[in-house]
Amino acid sequence: MEKVNLENLVTERRNEATFGLDEMSVLEACEKMNEEDQKVPMAVKKELKSIAKVIEQTIKSFKAGGRLIYLGAGTSGRLGVLDAAECVPTFGVEPEMVVGLIAGGQKAMTVAVEGAEDSKELGKNDLVQLQLKKEDMVVGIAASGRTPYVIGALDYANEIGASTASLSCNKEAEISKHATFPIEVDCGPEFLTGSTRLKSGTAQKLILNMISTISMIGIGKVYNNLMVDVKPTNEKLVERSKRIIMAATEVDYPTAEKYFLEAEENVKLAIVMILTNSDRLTATEKLKAAHGFVKKTVEEE
Repeated sequence: MEKVNLENLVTERRNEATFGLDEMSVLEACEKMNEEDQKVPMAVKKELKSIAKVIEQTIKSFKAGGRLIYLGAGTSGRLGVLDAAECVPTFGVEPEMVVGLIAGGQKAMTVAVEGAEDSKELGKNDLVQLQLKKEDMVVGIAASGRTPYVIGALDYANEIGASTASLSCNKEAEISKHATFPIEVDCGPEFLTGSTRLKSGTAQKLILNMISTISMIGIGKVYNNLMVDVKPTNEKLVERSKRIIMAATEVDYPTAEKYFLEAEENVKLAIVMILTNSDRLTATEKLKAAHGFVKKTVEEE
């Protein structure tokens, strides 16, 4: 097996600020970890232009009927799966629209699957099984920036003409060479040497939040700063739905509840019914004509 060279990776270096970690009090360790964590948002800020390019391309993919597909191993893969899963209730999309793949499959969410991340073929095969198409956007995630599973997947995506992006926590990362839209965020050495579930994981989570949330804004899933496509799948979300209707239209609670029920618990539809003084069928047509953007239905009145 080829020797893996990690010595030049920032994510593998020892952090001089945390030498003697095992001699610190609990409070001292908390303070030191907090100091390190504060470096993450500033590191992400340096990559905003690169992140914006990925989001712009993701919006194009969505509008063309494509999907957003996250792909990674270990913590990186789990974060992608998490972000994909949370798009369903937050934005009311089908589970197939944002997909998270992890090396080793579902089992790898909770248990390490030996060798899975080292296979380029496995990365390709997972996308083949997903029936990847050129309209899709594939985001390969790897803190080290060198994971073979991710590289294999990105290479296959490029072959068939899909859009490709990469997210790594090292500069001049290997996976950046295999993606059209690379993101490289450098948070410095980890608090605990090599533990990329810490600062690197936090940076990845922040960036994935940006990619999914702002892409959804770009296809009309948000009105002002309200999640108008939320799925009311439990009691808390039913109440939140009514509050969103109230905030968007300035009606009282009973009115919001009335329209919520008339719209068959479709928050966005209820809002358009109120703002355009329309019945359910007319509001549905208005939304369709406005490609799902609430604000456009109001502007056209």
